[in-house]
Amino acid sequence: MRTFLSRALLLTVAALGACGTSPTASFYTLGAVAAREDDYPVRPVGVVVTSVTVPDLVDRPQFVVRVSDNQVKLDEFARWADPLKSQIPRVIAADLVVLLPGARVSMYPQEVDAGAPYRVRVELQRFEGAPGDAATVEALWVVIPPKGSPSINGHTLAREPSPGPGYEALTAAYSKALGDVSRDIAAAIQASLSK
Repeated sequence: MRTFLSRALLLTVAALGACGTSPTASFYTLGAVAAREDDYPVRPVGVVVTSVTVPDLVDRPQFVVRVSDNQVKLDEFARWADPLKSQIPRVIAADLVVLLPGARVSMYPQEVDAGAPYRVRVELQRFEGAPGDAATVEALWVVIPPKGSPSINGHTLAREPSPGPGYEALTAAYSKALGDVSRDIAAAIQASLSK
C-alpha cells in the first residue's frame, strides 16, 4: 500500500509540474521612422555616426521599465533582439539618410568615400518608458564638421506617447523619439552646410 501511495504521489507531482509552462520571450527591434519635413537641398555630404553611448541601466537584453522615480523593473520576457548600443546607432544613421537626401551616412568612417565627413557623437542621458504610457529619450549630441569648423553641440529631450499598450507600442514610441534626436542632428548639419 505504501508503494502504491508513493507512486500515486509521484505521478500527481509530475502531472502538476507538466501543467505549468513559462511564458515565451518576445523580442523587439527599433526602427527608423524619421520623415522629411523640410525641403532641404540635395547635397552630397559624408556623415559618420562615430559613437553612441547608452546608460548602463538600460544596456541589457531585457526591457527596463520605470515603475516610480526611484524604482525600475526588468521584464525577462520582453527583450531587445539586438543590443541597444548596436541598434541605436543604426537607427540614427538610417534616419539621417532620410533627413539628409544625397548624404552618404555610415557608422564606419572607411565607408564614407568622398571628402571629410561630418562626425556625429551621441550620449544618451535617458532611455526610459513604460508600456501604455510614453518613451522618453534625452540625448546630448555633437556634430563635428570637416575642415576644422567649430563643433555644434546639442541637446534633445523627446517624449513620445506610446500608441497602445504593450512593448511593441513602446518600441514604436522609442523609435519615434530617436527620430526626434536624428531630426535635430540633421538640422544642425544642414545649418552648417548653409554657412
